[in-house]
Amino acid sequence: MKSISISILFVSICLFGYSQNIKPDSKIIVDDPKLHQIIPENAQIEILAEGFEWSEGPLWLASESKVIFSDIPNNAIFEWSEKGGKKLFLKNSGYTSDKKRGGEIGSNALLLDKDGRLILCQHGDRRIARMNTDLKNPSTDFTTIIDKYQGKRLNSPNDATFHKNGDIYFTDPAYGLEFYLDDPAKEIDFQGVFKVDKNGEITLLTKELSCPNGIAFSPDYTKLYVANSDPEKAIWMVYDVAKNGLLKNGKVFFDATERAKHQKGLPDGMKVHPNGWIFASGPGGILIFTPDAKLLGTISTGEETANCAFNSDFTQLYITADNYLLRVKLIEN
Repeated sequence: MKSISISILFVSICLFGYSQNIKPDSKIIVDDPKLHQIIPENAQIEILAEGFEWSEGPLWLASESKVIFSDIPNNAIFEWSEKGGKKLFLKNSGYTSDKKRGGEIGSNALLLDKDGRLILCQHGDRRIARMNTDLKNPSTDFTTIIDKYQGKRLNSPNDATFHKNGDIYFTDPAYGLEFYLDDPAKEIDFQGVFKVDKNGEITLLTKELSCPNGIAFSPDYTKLYVANSDPEKAIWMVYDVAKNGLLKNGKVFFDATERAKHQKGLPDGMKVHPNGWIFASGPGGILIFTPDAKLLGTISTGEETANCAFNSDFTQLYITADNYLLRVKLIEN
């Protein structure tokens, strides 16, 4: 009887997913049933890994069938896969000097260029860099893509996204500086949104935001969304992208300032689904918006939530939230 009971339990686990580590204080909040076009009605938020200090910048590596993400205070990148679980991917990912310093020194956003090379926003080294070794052999052999604007050091590049022409659009708040806005090493007197082209030419796009953070294009690259992680002005902006790559007609996309007063988190990293919906980390978790700024619902993680990333076929959403890596399974479209 004992062996039969164990077999039945094993079958139940396989069939009904009881082995999943569901985060108990998480939930999906539905503001519009249209949300279920992508998020199943029975969707749950899984804990894939935990024990980080502040997880950020998730990136799906299709060639490796795994997700990698930054742990900023620990100056490290970790990986997670179905087969291997949690592993260290790279140490000294954002700060490569031997000189001791405080602050948020690690890498933040992680991207892949058209050749599959890893691009990192490095807080500690105050630059955007390219890893020169392949993804199977990660190393701290980096080449600087950009680290200065008009001869002055950048603050600490935070998040970035590629335009279809290969230009990198990125945000440069002061979060990586040891004393933030009052850091004596701060050389630029604003927090900007920039772009850098393939020749290394950097262009200031706007300096109107106090804490520019997450950044993402619409699927047709005609709109650019930028998060502002300021509790006094917790907003997302949307800009039209001109033919020359500059921004125009900036306006507030969504204002979450009141929401931020009673829910964990601020506007931070975001990703855009091919259907145009914006999955944006902010007060309460991951907020899902239509392109006309209608809030469809929230993936409430129960934590301050930093960022998210889709897998290749958009059937899974990976979420970095405080000391967790989480996942929500989605509907294939």
